[in-house]
This record gives sequence, C-alpha cells and structure tokens, in this order.
Amino acid sequence: MEFAFIWLAAGIAIAGYFIGEGLKNFKNSDAKTFIDSLDDDDEHELIKENDVHYFMGISKEDAKSLIEEHSDIPHIMINGKVNYPKSKLRKWLLKLGD
Repeated sequence: MEFAFIWLAAGIAIAGYFIGEGLKNFKNSDAKTFIDSLDDDDEHELIKENDVHYFMGISKEDAKSLIEEHSDIPHIMINGKVNYPKSKLRKWLLKLGD
C-alpha cells in the first residue's frame, strides 16, 4: 500500500511539471518543447565520412556513390578529413527525396 502512494506522488509531481511548462509557454507558441530541446544537440554534431552510411541507412557502397554523384552535399573539411553536419545532412536528404 505504501508503494502505491509513492507512485501516486511521483505521477502528481510529473504532471505538475508538465502543466507548469505548458503554462510558461501558454502565450508563446514559438517556444521550444521538451522534444525540440533534445533535438538541439544534433545541430552541431558531425558525422565522420566512414559513418555517414549508418546515418543514411544505406550500404557503404551506396553512400559512396551518392556522395560522388551529388557534389552539393553539405560537408566540412577538418584536418583533411571530411565530416558531415548532422542537421544539414538531414535537411539535404529530405530535400533530395522530394
């Protein structure tokens, strides 16, 4: 019985947190949500050239030929190695699919 009260208290506390966050942004429709704040980490994350096929979900050979065919793919050269900004690569792939 005591364990049930702990779960009830935790549920009320969590609900209070989310209601409070919602009220803070009630008049501001452009405010970032909790999920949006988690996506901010991708903005500055780089993907190494050897790992880009994992992000794209294709084989290494297919990724290599896609990169060769499309020279406009967003990339950054750091110390002679190619890196891909994760957020820009995601946007580029979505635009390519349209």
